[in-house]
Amino acid sequence: MTTLLEARNVTKVYGGGFLSKETNVALDNFSLTIEDGNPSVTVIAGESGSGKTTIANLLLDVIHPSAGEIRYRDKNLAHMSPAEHRTFRREVQAIFQDPFEAYNPFHKVDRVLRMPLRKFGLASGEAEQRKIIHEALELVGLRPEETLGRYPHQLSGGQRQRVMVARALVLHPRIIIADEPVSMVDASLRATILESLLRLNRELGISLIYITHDLTTAYQVGQSIFVLYRGSVTELGDVELVIKHPQHPYTRLLVESIPLADPARRWGEGTISITAEEENHATGPGCKFLGRCRHAMPICGEQSVPTFRTDDLRGVACFLHQDAPVMVDGDAATVLSQLARRSQVGSHAKTPSRKEEREE
Repeated sequence: MTTLLEARNVTKVYGGGFLSKETNVALDNFSLTIEDGNPSVTVIAGESGSGKTTIANLLLDVIHPSAGEIRYRDKNLAHMSPAEHRTFRREVQAIFQDPFEAYNPFHKVDRVLRMPLRKFGLASGEAEQRKIIHEALELVGLRPEETLGRYPHQLSGGQRQRVMVARALVLHPRIIIADEPVSMVDASLRATILESLLRLNRELGISLIYITHDLTTAYQVGQSIFVLYRGSVTELGDVELVIKHPQHPYTRLLVESIPLADPARRWGEGTISITAEEENHATGPGCKFLGRCRHAMPICGEQSVPTFRTDDLRGVACFLHQDAPVMVDGDAATVLSQLARRSQVGSHAKTPSRKEEREE
């Protein structure tokens, strides 16, 4: 299977300029592979400041990596010809958090649907253009006669976001990068938008990279997941394993933060109180989560943490699992490929861990 989109050991560092030598590592040695012909739903999750949007901007070629490379169809984005880059721009589309920012309030919403078709020459005439737009709107659950001809403020937040999904769809993309696409719409509309995205994956074979801080929606839509903390991957693999049975202390903390309908559980119960000094412990070679970890050991502050393969479909960057084999280059890509293929045959059941297999 050939690779469609790939991030190879990508690092992004901000700062270090003429006026200030201070730097901030927004993303540290991140790798991701999306296969061609094997449509997948990959989740990138983490709290604010973890590097999620940096990944989106790198994959969209909005910003450039400080180290490593982004490749599309096995071609480095930095070395693409104008024609190759144009193809990349059409086939890799984005949906952002705030749909209202994508609209000019003085133009009707029709404009954001027509402009991409004109720019890329995908419609031979007005009739074909209208047909493509109507089909895209219907695929995302909107009625063209009730949507076209309106100004952005005349649509609800959920309708505006679905028009953005349709805008990406008219270009026949291979990948859609959705950065917090439902965080600014009503809870009642989130399921509708997420179902529209999943329909594109199932019926049109479009791979999705879904970026979120919300593990609930991550679990609903994802096949595989990367959990980020301060620019580093803490846990990756099957979304069922990672969210239902988290193994990294940070992932457990995120799962424990999900609100439960339990009147006996007090607000803030289970959270960790930390000092600014502890939070800023990220300059040494050790684990970035050291200052917040309940299970910190001396080794955690002395050595960089490799990713241990604790299950066939999971990797954890934590010395609590140092008895497991270390993941090498290509292992993460293999895990993602296995998950995407498993989803294609209709199985999304929890995969038993090695420990559970032995117990059975």
